[in-house]
Amino acid sequence: MTSAMTIEAPALDNPDPKTLAEEVLMSLKYRVGKDTTVATQYDWLTASIKVVRDRVVDHWMQATKEAYDQQEKRVYYLSLEFLIGRLMRDAFSNLGLMENMREALSSLGVDLDLIAALEPDAALGNGGLGRLAACFMESMATVDIPAHGYGIRYANGMFRQEIHDGWQVELPETWLDHGNPWEFERRE
Repeated sequence: MTSAMTIEAPALDNPDPKTLAEEVLMSLKYRVGKDTTVATQYDWLTASIKVVRDRVVDHWMQATKEAYDQQEKRVYYLSLEFLIGRLMRDAFSNLGLMENMREALSSLGVDLDLIAALEPDAALGNGGLGRLAACFMESMATVDIPAHGYGIRYANGMFRQEIHDGWQVELPETWLDHGNPWEFERRE
């Protein structure tokens, strides 16, 4: 195996707003199973995420294949927590799609800021360990180091706290109420 080197990221396409709007409509119909007359804001959120996720996956698969083909070393990072936050805005921005996606959604009568606010934080931890893990992964991605993060995917997060009549009450975190459009369900 060769020494650790960075893998050059594949080039990304930059579709125009019209193309993105068409892709969002296709995603809404074929992946969410709704049409524009009955779609909720969560449906638009899911359809939009699926469109950008496809681009992330293309990029990810190509970079992974190149790393394997070149027999490059890879980093496998294990952490009990990953505080990755909300991903949609970051993905749009990192792929250079923010303004075109905003315009595409606007042409469909959808406010990007409104649906982005609906995306829940992934409840995959609650402290410094999770933020550190996410920062390590972001740093490796920035310098094109092939890496994968592994952790625990909490069904109900850690918990959320509320105060009722002066008493702290712990409740399950409901971050997966609407599913997670970023995930690939694998029953292997």
